[in-house]
Amino acid sequence: MTDLLSQYHLTGVAIGLVSFLVIGLFHPIVIKCHYHFGTGCWWWFLLLGLGACAGSIAIADTFWSAVTAVVAFSSFWTIKEIFEQEQRVERGWFPANPRRAARKTDANDRQPDLTAN
Repeated sequence: MTDLLSQYHLTGVAIGLVSFLVIGLFHPIVIKCHYHFGTGCWWWFLLLGLGACAGSIAIADTFWSAVTAVVAFSSFWTIKEIFEQEQRVERGWFPANPRRAARKTDANDRQPDLTAN
């Protein structure tokens, strides 16, 4: 496949298309991961990014190396987006998971009040 892309000088266009699709795929992943797991899942994307970076370095083919690098840096960007999604949910732009919100409230209720006395 990469020979065909190179022969017709389409490697850059194909990398651009894959980049567009990967970035578009990561947007709903941010929303779903934050909804179900909160900000605690950020390290999953760190591990995915580091693994994809290592894979990009190990892959000799330019097209697949670039695609893997796009996945790696999209994963790193997702870490930032997970924390920004928390702010979007607090502003009411996205729905909060009621089960996670109840757990968060219960945890806050169990905290001792140190301001009394």
